[in-house]
Amino acid sequence: MKIETKCLHSGYTPKNTEPRVVPIVQSTTYVYDSTDDVAAVFDDPTKSLIYSRFENPTVMAVEEKIAALEGGIGAMCTSSGQAASLCSLLNILQAGDSFISTTTIYGGTINLFAVTFKKMGIECIFVDPDAREEEIRAAFKPNTKAVFGETIANPALTVFDIEKFAKIAHENNVPLIVDNTFPTPILCRPMEYGADIVIHSTSKYMDGHAVQVGGVIVDSGNFNWANGKFPEFTEPDESYHGLIYTQAYGKAAYIVKARMQLMRDFGCYPSAQSAFYLNLGLETLAVRMERYCRNAQIVAEFLESNENVESVNYPGLESSPYHELAQKYLPDGASGVISFVVKGGRNAAVKFMDALELASNEVHVADIRTCVLHPASATHRQLTDDQLVAAGINGGMIRLSVGLENVDDILADLKKGFAAL
Repeated sequence: MKIETKCLHSGYTPKNTEPRVVPIVQSTTYVYDSTDDVAAVFDDPTKSLIYSRFENPTVMAVEEKIAALEGGIGAMCTSSGQAASLCSLLNILQAGDSFISTTTIYGGTINLFAVTFKKMGIECIFVDPDAREEEIRAAFKPNTKAVFGETIANPALTVFDIEKFAKIAHENNVPLIVDNTFPTPILCRPMEYGADIVIHSTSKYMDGHAVQVGGVIVDSGNFNWANGKFPEFTEPDESYHGLIYTQAYGKAAYIVKARMQLMRDFGCYPSAQSAFYLNLGLETLAVRMERYCRNAQIVAEFLESNENVESVNYPGLESSPYHELAQKYLPDGASGVISFVVKGGRNAAVKFMDALELASNEVHVADIRTCVLHPASATHRQLTDDQLVAAGINGGMIRLSVGLENVDDILADLKKGFAAL
């Protein structure tokens, strides 16, 4: 099936007389015929459902759909995008390990990597996404276990060179984990370029309507966990009767381990109701992404020509230093998110935003409605000045999430903002 069709049909196929729409299974508990049946599922939770803390039929239908969209062999939904980032790495890291991440990532993720992981004894080594290959290779240590990046960085809008980082990660026998939230699999499928694990904040474009908070981890099934660097996959798991994941689950070892260990222990699983809302968003994802990209391209070109704008970051613009990478990885569009710098710094940016009427000033992005945010005082407020510079953010930067309104109305609203300067 083509990807537009997968958005509608993957994950759930009703049988004779069953509901056409994915049903909401609003139950925490599942019934078994005998005590032996219950015992068997605790020996191997993949055989049946145990508890909705880590598996539920409604959520699993959505997991199957997203895995199909990304081209993976399995997926696990989480209660937030942050939980997806956390679990994707904790599934392979422990105290004493390190991993590499690009600097231009979401501010909350920077805090997770630089502060919270540090408390766990895990080191994050930050590298410039535009660094030369030899510089990236030099960042590796003997205990480095993964590489992380965002396809389109939030909010710097840099484009991650997936193939370059995948090649270097695989030279060092570690997986590449890519946050594909902004492009979604409609615009880019990182596994086709060498990514091993893909994550999303499903609260953004996948949902699109700002009605649920969630995340997802997708496993490509391509990484060799038995290469000698990851004994937790090849040695007995004492919490599951000596189970060896690579032997029992083969290519699905990573995603099964994430569910059986981390989701069992952390319980950061979404509700059936949330998954139902997410599925509704996924069904229209392909249609919406086309409109987001078309509107954003027009808006970016308008901003670039405005005398009050110092710079515009949008990979769809020919002037963007990431335009060539966007042509390679994002040929169908660069999402609906634009970041631009207003002349006059922070005060001018705030004045511009407060004058808008159509666009909402909110802590969100990738909604059906146009919204704006001042990253330096909001999502990246906790960063130091040096970290802000490394993340590609200055005081005059505005993150503009272009919605599905008529683009003429969006442009008219932006003109009101500029008139206030």
